[in-house]
Order: sequence, then structure tokens, then C-alpha cells
Amino acid sequence: MKLYLIGMPGAGKTTLGRSLAQSYGVPFIDLDAEIVEREQRSIPELFVQEGEAYFRQCEADALRAVVARYPALVLATGGGTPCFHHNLELLLETGLTLYLAVPVPELVRRLQHAAAARPLLAATPDAAALEVRLRETLAARQRFYERAPLRCTAPTCSPEAVRRLIARYSTTA
Repeated sequence: MKLYLIGMPGAGKTTLGRSLAQSYGVPFIDLDAEIVEREQRSIPELFVQEGEAYFRQCEADALRAVVARYPALVLATGGGTPCFHHNLELLLETGLTLYLAVPVPELVRRLQHAAAARPLLAATPDAAALEVRLRETLAARQRFYERAPLRCTAPTCSPEAVRRLIARYSTTA
């Protein structure tokens, strides 16, 4: 099984992904960590030194390499991964994609103390600006996220709930 987690920054993809991978007995890969390892630079450094277009190409290359390398895995993508370079099509064709839908106020709560470490959120000086930025970003990405065949809406996205959702989907697909 290949399970891909998509959603906004702060949606819980990495946390949930680790737990799901352990319960399914498959590797867990965080795509951002894979990019950092491949590039030997942090994501913020890549954005500052090379720009977003370069980062998005690195992301697409890393995604394709990971998908080809692992016959089974749980992959936490970056928030923008499905929106560039036909990445969503690759995810939909090669595994099961789950959209973690988290309301913007909850994303603000989760991210307001860590926004500075995230290149696309770093310029938000306070919670109000962060909320505006997250709403704009979600509006631009929603059409990609909603193509996932599975959706889990916070706060009900526990590992157990997701396993039940996947089991139900597998018996009807």
C-alpha cells in the first residue's frame, strides 16, 4: 500500500503519517525531509538561495524518486506538493491519497509560533496576518486537495479513524 497525505501546513500530515506507517508496518517518508537530505540544505535556505520555482522542481524530483523507490509507504507531502508539476496526478495514479482538512483557525493555532520557520508563512507578523495568508493559500490549493479520494476533517483524524476510513474505502473501491 502507498498512502499519501496531503493538506495545508500544520494539518498534521507528519504526525499522523508516522503513526499510520507504524501501524501498517511500512516505511514513513516526510517529503520535506527527503528534499533536505537530497539538497543538503534546509527548506528555508532553498527558498532564499534558489527561489520557490527551484524548490518546487526539487520537490517534484524527490516525489518521483520516493514513489519509484518504495513499493509500500506512508508519505507526508508538503502543503503545496499536489499543486505543482502534475504531482497530484502521480499521487492519484500510484496510491491512495488522503486529504487532511483542518479549519483555518485551527491551523493558525498550530502554526502561529512556528510560522517563521516556514518560507511561505514567514512574512506574517501576527496571528491575523497568518490567518489571512492561510485562507488565501487554502483557496488556491483547495481544488487540488479535494481531488483526493479520501478526506478526513479535523479534529477526527486519529490514526484509528483513518484506518477505518481506508478499510471502508478499500471494500468499496
